[in-house]
Amino acid sequence: MSQSNGGSLAFERIRSETDDSESTRSDFDIVTYPADYTLETLFQLWTNEEIRIPKFQRQFVWKKPQSSKLVESFMMGLPVPEIFLYTDKQQRFIVIDGQQRLRSVFYFFEGLFEPDTLGRRKPFDLEGLSGNSRWAGKTYEQFDDSDKRKLRNCILRAVIVKQLRPNDNTSIYHIFERLNTGGTLLKDQEVRNCVYEGALNDLLVELNKYPPWRDLLGHRNVDKHQKDVELILRYMSLYHDGTRYFKPMKDFMSEFMGRNMNPNEGFLSEERTRFNKTCDVIYQKLGPRPFNPLGPLNVAVFDSLFLAFAFHQGSIPRDIKERRTKLLANPEYNLATHSGTTDAKVVAKRIELAAAMLFT
Repeated sequence: MSQSNGGSLAFERIRSETDDSESTRSDFDIVTYPADYTLETLFQLWTNEEIRIPKFQRQFVWKKPQSSKLVESFMMGLPVPEIFLYTDKQQRFIVIDGQQRLRSVFYFFEGLFEPDTLGRRKPFDLEGLSGNSRWAGKTYEQFDDSDKRKLRNCILRAVIVKQLRPNDNTSIYHIFERLNTGGTLLKDQEVRNCVYEGALNDLLVELNKYPPWRDLLGHRNVDKHQKDVELILRYMSLYHDGTRYFKPMKDFMSEFMGRNMNPNEGFLSEERTRFNKTCDVIYQKLGPRPFNPLGPLNVAVFDSLFLAFAFHQGSIPRDIKERRTKLLANPEYNLATHSGTTDAKVVAKRIELAAAMLFT
């Protein structure tokens, strides 16, 4: 195996890929409406698992003083920003924006703050408040009965979002992408990790750690923005649905992931076996960094080359390295991997060329 580098995965800058990533479909039929909930009602929904906060790398980040001041704001009657809740097919709420506020309230009612790195939870007593505050240093249980009732009956406004058409949850990706930025824009796969959590997402994260895959990329460490995970999703969605591919690529991948959030174990096992075997064969025959031998990784070269090997695992030509060199030098293939790379005809063309030049 090669000695791969750490750091972020470097991608070749292709304008069409950037344009695709920034595009958004416009055929959603969505309704939004305000709803005022008491904190007690929201806490009951949370306890009953009818409010779900998606898992992603930037989870609860507030410190206790920030959460304490939020509780004090409610007690003082100060305005608190609204939250955004998405209604899924099971009529549960998915938190799009507002998890820091909600978790702060829920933790205070529970009496324990966010677990530390060892999973320990310390008592949630209000700290960082003015010494004159009559709530400073108190836990919820130490509030007098009238203050408990006041906090439970405080109102937090929610904007409820529901998608009417198409009959799936695809719009949540774009809503989350635009609203839940936390001050720093999330990358596409980070957003998918939030809204499409399930067995497929877990598999993608698992496959991304496969040692031969890391060697193919030339980076020992996983990418902090999950660009490497997105490559696997790109290959997988094109492998299964490439004949039905549509632009933009990011929506094509999102819809595939949304439809297959929790597939059966047979599907997961087949995907794991196929991906690992493809990585093994490519590494054995082409060595490390086969998608970017001379520079940053080109995602269009990656998808077409990786798919060709995934579809032709039976017999590998002895001159496969020379064929790969000719493929990369082919003017038609070069155009299909550097211009309009997310256009449907271009995607189909480079996949066709790669399969033909490498395996026929």
